[in-house]
Amino acid sequence: MFAEQEFLDFVTLAFVAVDLLVCVATEMEGALLQGRVPVLVTGIGAVNAAIALTRYLEREGAQSVISCGIAGAYPLAFEELGLGGVVCAESECYGDLGAHSSGGFLDLRAMGFPLIGGDVFNDLPMGIFPADRRAKFVTVNGCSGDDAGALAMAARTGGSVESMEGAAIAHVALMYGIPAGEIRGISNRAGNRDRGAWRVREAAEAAQRALLAWMC
Repeated sequence: MFAEQEFLDFVTLAFVAVDLLVCVATEMEGALLQGRVPVLVTGIGAVNAAIALTRYLEREGAQSVISCGIAGAYPLAFEELGLGGVVCAESECYGDLGAHSSGGFLDLRAMGFPLIGGDVFNDLPMGIFPADRRAKFVTVNGCSGDDAGALAMAARTGGSVESMEGAAIAHVALMYGIPAGEIRGISNRAGNRDRGAWRVREAAEAAQRALLAWMC
């Protein structure tokens, strides 16, 4: 039998989670959430995320969606966020969607091709903020593998946090007219790859615990 506080926590979670869907790229990133809120494991990358979420919304529907998982922080932002730090997206950005040119990278605005229509290009708005700390997130197909690339991406986009699915989740949500949010734990410093310094499981658990605390 539930103790009184456990029962109240359960009722609160159930109420909050009725119309909320949480998207995670891997099972590990949603393990603590299972049974407490609907969790959709999308697979890695923007295409998997977009297809999985679209199928779910067509089949089940949802009133809001949050992407939860791990991410790298660009070098300057990493100094502030640190390993295991939890941050939510103030906005999302397709970091490498555009064209390379002799004059530098051209994003969709520079190319004159709206992503959806109107004034939406590479940057996508977020409507849910499940953590006090906020930063601009960047979604890429190929994660930064050296400091020069990470610093260049951060400078060009104004982003702090790098992952592979968030913009696709925000994109689909925007097209379906539902609010989206994103919360991630920092598992590594984006840039020169040093797998020995990564803290993947710790970061994944930190993000999930922060999301559960927000839901309560």
